[in-house]
Amino acid sequence: MNNNLSQSWIPPAIISAVFAGAIAIFGKIGVDMVNSNLATALRMVVILVIAWGVVWIQGSFREISSISFRSFIFIILSGIVTALSWLFYFRALQLGDASKVVPVGKLSMVFAIFFAMIFLGEKLTFGTLLGAILITAGTFSLLFLK
Repeated sequence: MNNNLSQSWIPPAIISAVFAGAIAIFGKIGVDMVNSNLATALRMVVILVIAWGVVWIQGSFREISSISFRSFIFIILSGIVTALSWLFYFRALQLGDASKVVPVGKLSMVFAIFFAMIFLGEKLTFGTLLGAILITAGTFSLLFLK
């Protein structure tokens, strides 16, 4: 049995989840009486500055010429869907309660599981299917059960 807890990707994934949880709170406060699209654009500028700062400090910018055309296209597509996701997410935060918007947004995990299966050929294990069902059930219970 593969012990996923020993994998090196776990700590950064958990840290990412903590930061992602804070996004909803900071974003909800930030979009109060601000156009959600403007708020998203400002947020993206901050992301751009920080990401390029890290690339510059690491010296990774030298590798840009070695990126294949295929990778470049998929990175661009990833950027497009990221921007669209955040535009809609900030709008949803502006209109709804963070405690309701966030669980719906986390259905992205369920979509990612099935997209990985369809487009990447990843196997759907019993544990993964059960997890997706529980995430979906949890989302709907947070939305509809009082």
